[in-house]
Amino acid sequence: MKLVGALVARFREDAGFTQRELAERICAGEETVASVEQGRRPLKPDLARLLDRLLDTKHALETAVDNMPEIDLIPAWAEQYMDLERDAIALSWFENQVLPGLLQTEGYARAVFRTDVPALRAEEIEQRVAARLARQDILRRAEPATASFIVSEAVLVDRLGGDGVHAGTLRHLRSCADLPGIALQVMPLGRQTHAGLSGPFIVLESPDHQHLGYAETQRGSQLISHPDEVSILERKYAMLRTQALNSEETKGLLDRLLGEQ
Repeated sequence: MKLVGALVARFREDAGFTQRELAERICAGEETVASVEQGRRPLKPDLARLLDRLLDTKHALETAVDNMPEIDLIPAWAEQYMDLERDAIALSWFENQVLPGLLQTEGYARAVFRTDVPALRAEEIEQRVAARLARQDILRRAEPATASFIVSEAVLVDRLGGDGVHAGTLRHLRSCADLPGIALQVMPLGRQTHAGLSGPFIVLESPDHQHLGYAETQRGSQLISHPDEVSILERKYAMLRTQALNSEETKGLLDRLLGEQ
C-alpha cells in the first residue's frame, strides 16, 4: 500500500496537480488522496483506472493494484465500510456481543483476535490490533465525529482477555463516556422488550449527509443504502436509545462495576 501510494504521489506531482486539485478532479476528499499516498488507505481498482486515465500513466496504477500481495490484514468486505467510517460525521452503533471496535483497548482487541477461529498467526494478530486502534482517531480528531454507542450489559460482564484486561476496558469505557461528542449507553440485562434482537448494526452519516447502514455476518457484510432500509435501522436505533440506560445511568453503572474490581 505504501509503494502504490508513493507511485500515486509521484505521478500526481509529475502531472502538476496538488492533492486538493487531484481530489477535485476525481470527486473525492483531499483526505482520501492524502491517505492513499501515505499508504493508510488502499487504492481501489476503479480509482486506479480513473487515475491512470487522468494522469496518463499507461495502466501503471491498475497493474500495481492488481498485483498487490494478498496480506488480508483487513477483509475486503470490510474495507468499503472503513472508508466510510473514516469520513463519517456521525455514527450510531449497536453491539450485543462484543465492544464496538472504536471503543476497544489494545488488550481487548488482542483478546478478540486471539479467539478467532481458525486461529490467526501472532503477526496477523498484532497487525489487526494496530489497524483497529488506528481507526479510533475518528473520536479524537480536531473535529470528532458525533458518535452514539449502545452495548449490551453482557458485553461488560464478559471478561475477554482476563481480569486485568476487563478492568482496563471498564476504565477506558468510563473515560470514553466523557469525551466530547460521544454518547455511551448500556442495554441492561433482564429487559422484557428489545428492539435489537436481529443483531448488531451501524448507521452512519457521510459529509454530504447521506445516511447509510452497515451490518456484519460471520463471513461477510452488508452495506445498506436504500433509504427505506436505512430508515428501518434508524427507527430501531431510536427505540434502542429509549430502552437502554441513559448516558448518566451508564456512567453510574461503569462506576459501580469499577468499584467491584
